Amino acid sequence: MELKKDRRLFLKNITLSGIGMSVMPGIAVRNSAGTHRGTPPSSTKSESNRVYNGPYSGDYLRRIAFPIGGIGAGMFCLEGCGAISHMSVRNRPQLFNEPTMFAAISVKGVTNGAKVIEGPVPEWKIFGRPNAGNGAPMTTYGLPRFQDATFNTAFPFSTLSLKDADLPLEVTVKGWSPFIPGDADNSSLPVGALEYHFTNTSAKSIEAVFSYNSVNFMAAKRQKASIREMAKGFILSQNGTTEEPHLQGDFAIFTDDANAVADYCWFRGGWWDPLTMIWNTIRDGLVKNNPPVEQDAPGASLFVPFRLQPGEKKVIKVLMSWYVPYSNIRIGDVNKEREKCASPKCCNTSDELGDSIDTTQVNYRPWYSSRFQNIREVTDYWSKEYNDLFRKSALFSKAFYASTLPPEVTEAVAANLTILKTPTVMRQYDGRLWNFEGCGDNDGCCHGSCTHVWNYAQAMAHLFPSLERTLRHTEFCESQNEEGHQNFRSNIPISPATHGFYAAADGQLGGIMKVYRDWRISGDNEWMKKLFPLVKKSMDYCIKTWDPKGKGIVEEPHHNTYDIEFWGPDGMCTSFYLGALTAFCEMGKFMKVNISSYQELYKKGKKFMESELYNGEYFIQKIQFQGLNAPDPIEVSKKTFGGQYSEEAVALMQKEGPKYQYGTGCLSDGILGSWIAMTSGLNNPVDNEKVTSHLTSIHKYNLKKDLSEHANPQRPAYAVGKEGGLLLCTWPKGGKLSLPFVYSDEVWTGIEYQVASHLMLMGKIEEGLEIVRTCRNRYSGKTRNPFNEYECGSWYGRALSSYGLLQGLTGVRFDAVDKKLYVDSRVGDFTSFLATDSGFGNVHWKNGKVSVEVLYGKIPVQKVVVSGKEMTYSG
Repeated sequence: MELKKDRRLFLKNITLSGIGMSVMPGIAVRNSAGTHRGTPPSSTKSESNRVYNGPYSGDYLRRIAFPIGGIGAGMFCLEGCGAISHMSVRNRPQLFNEPTMFAAISVKGVTNGAKVIEGPVPEWKIFGRPNAGNGAPMTTYGLPRFQDATFNTAFPFSTLSLKDADLPLEVTVKGWSPFIPGDADNSSLPVGALEYHFTNTSAKSIEAVFSYNSVNFMAAKRQKASIREMAKGFILSQNGTTEEPHLQGDFAIFTDDANAVADYCWFRGGWWDPLTMIWNTIRDGLVKNNPPVEQDAPGASLFVPFRLQPGEKKVIKVLMSWYVPYSNIRIGDVNKEREKCASPKCCNTSDELGDSIDTTQVNYRPWYSSRFQNIREVTDYWSKEYNDLFRKSALFSKAFYASTLPPEVTEAVAANLTILKTPTVMRQYDGRLWNFEGCGDNDGCCHGSCTHVWNYAQAMAHLFPSLERTLRHTEFCESQNEEGHQNFRSNIPISPATHGFYAAADGQLGGIMKVYRDWRISGDNEWMKKLFPLVKKSMDYCIKTWDPKGKGIVEEPHHNTYDIEFWGPDGMCTSFYLGALTAFCEMGKFMKVNISSYQELYKKGKKFMESELYNGEYFIQKIQFQGLNAPDPIEVSKKTFGGQYSEEAVALMQKEGPKYQYGTGCLSDGILGSWIAMTSGLNNPVDNEKVTSHLTSIHKYNLKKDLSEHANPQRPAYAVGKEGGLLLCTWPKGGKLSLPFVYSDEVWTGIEYQVASHLMLMGKIEEGLEIVRTCRNRYSGKTRNPFNEYECGSWYGRALSSYGLLQGLTGVRFDAVDKKLYVDSRVGDFTSFLATDSGFGNVHWKNGKVSVEVLYGKIPVQKVVVSGKEMTYSG
């Protein structure tokens, strides 16, 4: 009950008046302020007794860092104690960038009345971080602060509640940035905000001074920097140079409060004089207004003096925006022989697809630098549109948290939506999306919108379909050659790619299914028609390369998401093949082309998959490295990742076969293509009973509640010791090779969620929820950041598979081609969130009836399909 109360109170405080919505005929629109349904009773608490999707306090605050920023625009994080960290606004991650910037309050006439508006400093910061051995100089750790903190989230909003016995104030800090499904541009702004809410809890009037204070963290070493003037705020500024234009950057901090006063230059001196002197000012409740200096101002402050009567409330909004128009990022070799991509028709005849990017553009530039000319244009827009963007973001939050689905699912989905606000996701000058796999400490980790990783991600396709479709454009145009080979890592800036490495079987085959999915989500037949010739070329390449004998299976050595090649047919990649053939045939029917040969391949492959690759319990791999078209594994390994054969490895191959296979193992991804097909709106390409058996085997054998005795010589920090997790592979019937595939003993959250979602789709609800809970227990805030599920880097893209949990539990999806809403509940009556290409809202299933509540845009439902039965939708 506490959880629901907290959530309603949060949403109640969000102003939703004046909501505009477009409703299509036949849609039942419920009262948007209708009763919030309760959470299902099954397992609302973690093993550590923390409420899923509830508040964080005490030890659970330790590692919280909640991203605030725009899609492809950079971010900063609001920590569980209220500090600002992970300041990453220079077109790359800077995960240990914790600048000295802080809000403070000084209540006059009160003993100990001056405090930083943050909770206690987490113990792990005191020692063990860079410079900690020198005493953590020029940090705020030693300044007085509030003694009690609680952190709540309702993405994209986070709320920090602070209390201290010294102060007659109730204080909350609300951090947020715009997130409006369907409005990609306003969700990609380089902005964020912190709203400070003060309530006088005493019986007397109080006088106080609020301040926001910051060093010039935009200053680059060995370069001159300045702090510039602006109305009711200041701009931290650094100029670029001819040799290093990417050094140029501005960060604005400002407010709309009429009483605001700015101090543009802190005391200049040695040691820690600047911080000492600004704290003296804060402690004494003073307001300073030093004018700007030409250069080298160490920091600046924004002051807002105010009075509060007993019980009176005040909100001070601190708006932040940044502008870093250039970078030094350029990744990948441009294919000079292809000035345009594989199909000029595809790339040049659609407004959405646009022209192929100008390959003379040297380095990456963020999308917002094409929308705004300078920092003042950004701040003007942010100021003018603030209330409207808040209202629309609150609409999304309201719709999403109206869900009655299990709280661990809501928590998992929302926590990973933060990935879209981090430097994992980039958006280049022309508006097209490009992604790393995750964030390294100071650079993106694993470049190129890697197809075999982003296969798993479901959120972007539903929340921002137009951005997701730009990934298909890149994959099938700039990254695909005339033969149909796709480079699974795209260049940045996006440009024609070279083709000197193996294609990724799972990535390329998954892309074909995603074209089908994105077509059905968008309802844009012309978009699919333009891409179809390239899809056919890709499909034919896959057949020629991995199934040259026409068996309907992926048999030749095939690169995949484990960064190695599987030899011989396996359940994982053959399920991708069957799903891609199914998707291609469905698109081919619409295009009225002859698909008979592809249908025949599918029939052969399905038969082989369900007989030769199924051991009676789960799907396996049949290792084969002889009798193929490919040269031997030693030769193939010469251009693969870290898999070259030493003298010892050659001897091992003669005994066991190629390195890095899974053979008789129970692979958690072993039927992955089936899940991607089903979440794309296709029928299951593999027998339902056998798929279910495989998934229950994964749950039985691969889900571990305690990893203390599990030997993991690979990358153990994802799940270790007493923690639980879903292993990538186990060998319950024996047959584990000396060197199985290189990540086999690890735990990846993106795979945990896809297996959980797939189990749910097949009716195994409790098994799926158990996996979700096991995963989220590791991300409680004690050891790991609840809002940063990592794999090969922080905020790893594969974890966006969590969005598939919504479809797994409810079966809800909207087909914009046929205007059909699909519902197949596995949880009885429910309310769930739905995002479409044209709007978002809630789907309600109650007493055998479907209704749709549209909160934004329109959702043009004409028919409903409930558990496979079609009916006309009357609202």
